[in-house]
Amino acid sequence: MRALVAALVAGLAFVGPAHATERIVVAFGDSLTAGLGVSPDDSYPAQLQARLRAGGYAYRVVNAGASGDTTAGGLRRVDWALRNRPDIVIVALGANDALRGQDLASVRANLDAIVARFQQAGARVLVAGMEVPPNYGARYAADFRRLYVEVARKRGAAFMPFLLAGVAGDPRLNQSDGIHPTAEGYRIVVDHLWPHLAPLLTR
Repeated sequence: MRALVAALVAGLAFVGPAHATERIVVAFGDSLTAGLGVSPDDSYPAQLQARLRAGGYAYRVVNAGASGDTTAGGLRRVDWALRNRPDIVIVALGANDALRGQDLASVRANLDAIVARFQQAGARVLVAGMEVPPNYGARYAADFRRLYVEVARKRGAAFMPFLLAGVAGDPRLNQSDGIHPTAEGYRIVVDHLWPHLAPLLTR
């Protein structure tokens, strides 16, 4: 009997690591997250997945980017994203709201509700800020930038000031539309995202 118990314990110890459940990171955003215009393997969620694997982190990254999505659309998709039971959610929404001239109070309220819903479900949230071109006016740009800061601070979420830092405005790192990064641009996005994400990770 003692030998049988020992064998069972040894078997469980062997099987456990191979079948350990991976934690989930949901990349929740619009076409910048979806990877419009690049191959699926070159999107930032896919490149983040490779970075996690290389670093020995047992996480699976779910690309929950929807091209054209707004904060209002994102709020409607939260329940769908929660089916993945995420441990971490990277929220990168709002660019399309700005392009459509949405009222910033509504954008802030939607973003706040998105972050709150994910947190209430037990996920840690990283808010990735967005910025608008200078032609939108200094005041609108400042107010838009500030709403991300305010939501992250209110909810105690991790915060990356600008998802496209070091990439936006550089023709070498963007596709012909001047908006969506190339594969190399997304590599830089992941490089800049990593210091904000790493503190949320568990080995």
